[in-house]
Amino acid sequence: MKIKFASKFWKNKKVFVTGHTGFKGTWLCIFLNLLGAKIYGYSLKPEKISLFNQSKCLKILKSNYFGDIGDIKKLQKQLLKTKPDIIFHLAAQPLVSESYKQPLKTFQTNIMGTLNLIQASKNVKSCKSIVIVTTDKVYKIKSNNRPYDEKDELGGEDPYSASKACTEIVTSSLAKLNDNNNISTARSGNVLGGGDYSKNRILPDIISAINKNKILKIRNPNSIRPWQHVVEPIWGYMVLAKKQYQNKLHVENKAWNFGPNNKNFVKVNKIVKIIAKISKLKGIKIIKNTIKETKVLKLNSTKSKKFLKWKPVWSLEKTLIMVLNWNQSYKTTKNARKICENQISEYLKMI
Repeated sequence: MKIKFASKFWKNKKVFVTGHTGFKGTWLCIFLNLLGAKIYGYSLKPEKISLFNQSKCLKILKSNYFGDIGDIKKLQKQLLKTKPDIIFHLAAQPLVSESYKQPLKTFQTNIMGTLNLIQASKNVKSCKSIVIVTTDKVYKIKSNNRPYDEKDELGGEDPYSASKACTEIVTSSLAKLNDNNNISTARSGNVLGGGDYSKNRILPDIISAINKNKILKIRNPNSIRPWQHVVEPIWGYMVLAKKQYQNKLHVENKAWNFGPNNKNFVKVNKIVKIIAKISKLKGIKIIKNTIKETKVLKLNSTKSKKFLKWKPVWSLEKTLIMVLNWNQSYKTTKNARKICENQISEYLKMI
């Protein structure tokens, strides 16, 4: 399945994706393939139960290499062999809860992994655009509830957030050191989508509770997050990569927010209530939270809207319906990639 819309730029572009076996990485690969790109993946092996395996993503890759982002020699060898036009860096330890258990691994993977990627790409003359994917959690926590914009101070209350804030600093520093204007960081909200099996994430937990007819356990019912479907920021990353490649971005601050509309800034409890209305959720139990997490997190994406002409289009309700539909369709058809492609196609018709 290929899409003519918006595919002219991406057709036959050589795109190197780190972390391609992860949830967001797999969605990105399916998106890129749909638009005709040649995809080269570098990542650790996927979990047995993963969107990567369910979607048979291996079949759409031009090249697949299972390796550690910490191994700069192997990484550089693959980059020089591939000669990519564009690089998306998604390889990371992505969970706050896991970062408390393994802080050293989190810092090594997220900070040194990014440093390795940037340094390894220095001699890849073909590459004209690099997008380093970080997170909305890079910001220093404020007492007010104003949405964070790219000029706000970086922080990090937990090892994961701190590691990603450091990633932002490393990227900015090396971009200046290497005189590379075509490298940026991208920050999105809490992404939702079919095929996410991560532990301690609200929607996978909800879907698991529904499928197993069990009580849903939640830690922070009153935490406010910027909820969005995974295809929304992914399209933002792609627009950013394209503009950089074409050398059409002339801004000093190379960080970009890709958050949802204001109506999607809601409490965890609201997510649960919406899903409870449209599905069979047995019940809810609030459990004690043993890790420190930000209570209110919102993103201001004015910059991306102005300079990239990107904007979020799906409401929270639409996003949740798309995720539940994905889950139901997969039970019936077992064709994960086709379901993703159909949802991406539906999204592209709205932008």
